Amino acid sequence: MMYSVIPNKIQEIFNRSDSVDTVLSSLLPFLGNALECDRCFIYLRNPDTKMGKVPYCWCRTPQIPQILDAHWKLEPASLSDEDPMFAAALRAEPSIFIEDVEAASSDTLNRDFERKNFGHRALIHAHLRQNGQLWGVLQPCIFDRPRHWTTADRQLMLEVEQSVLPFAIAYVQQ
Repeated sequence: MMYSVIPNKIQEIFNRSDSVDTVLSSLLPFLGNALECDRCFIYLRNPDTKMGKVPYCWCRTPQIPQILDAHWKLEPASLSDEDPMFAAALRAEPSIFIEDVEAASSDTLNRDFERKNFGHRALIHAHLRQNGQLWGVLQPCIFDRPRHWTTADRQLMLEVEQSVLPFAIAYVQQ
């Protein structure tokens, strides 16, 4: 299937018959570059067990911190209380585009939580949901400055969310 917005190289990744691992690991650098981000990672989770991990993370430079976590871990019971964006994802709200962590509403984002766990300045918190279940979060981000997310950026992420979802589910179920 061809999309109107996804750059050709990203679309080629989704059209491959490669393994889920190859598709997900190939997607992040292309998406990060298309959005001109510093880091792009995917948090995958089993909605039934609430176990999750970050199996893929791309960073533009070695100075950007990696947040890979190859082992499945139980999500803290307090996570949705500490992280309003994760709570929004669990409630099936639309993905969140933060232009400046320092200026975002506390209803949307917990600044202290973001600083402690991620350190970025601007981000997209893309919710990977199907049938009322959260399977993961795809998160492109920028570290050193705020970022205005354009209509094109938003459309790109909407299409990428829909395209990556089957791969996220397949990864969790394997």
